[in-house]
Amino acid sequence: MAASRTQISGTLATVSGAVLTGGASRRMGSDKAHLEFDGQPAAGRVARLLAGLVSDVSIVGGSPPQATATVGVRFVADVAGPQCSLRGLVSALSAARSDWVLVVATDLPFVTPELLLALVAWPQADAVVPRDANGRHALCALYHRDPVLAVARERLECGELALAGLLDAVETAYVEGEALERIDPQGAALTNVNTPDELAAARERHARRSANPGASA
Repeated sequence: MAASRTQISGTLATVSGAVLTGGASRRMGSDKAHLEFDGQPAAGRVARLLAGLVSDVSIVGGSPPQATATVGVRFVADVAGPQCSLRGLVSALSAARSDWVLVVATDLPFVTPELLLALVAWPQADAVVPRDANGRHALCALYHRDPVLAVARERLECGELALAGLLDAVETAYVEGEALERIDPQGAALTNVNTPDELAAARERHARRSANPGASA
């Protein structure tokens, strides 16, 4: 297994969780962390999910909705540097109190506990990342804090900002193919929401699933 995951009161004590909220949200036209989904801000929804799994949760970057203060999580500012996903990842890893960190973007409305726990349980690597037909999902992944942070900081300072390059530079294991299909049979957990049309479609899909929990939509 990736590491010993001591449990305290039903949560993993050796894993931190981080919600990244510092994106520019250019295509959405408004801050994605504040968008309501299922009656709560997107950032708070993901933070609550993580808080049910791990003992240390932070919301990283941006201007988190005030409603997320009730979750009992920490708010962490982004480190200096250009606004990009790599900066958010460096900020999350720098603030984490555990050796392993589940990093989840705020715009993943269908991410599930099953997927996140599968990442934690995967055989050891510095990064454990889902990969599907849309590519590698570096912002829904498990990271070994110290080795990844060292490489990520260096790449941020050098202006090498692509997360794909970071994954290539560290030992990365991929959850993919039949294994990913078993974890996420509906193929929805990695759906991200970048535009108003995608948000509307996600809300419609959620409404259908809520009305008919057994449906595959």
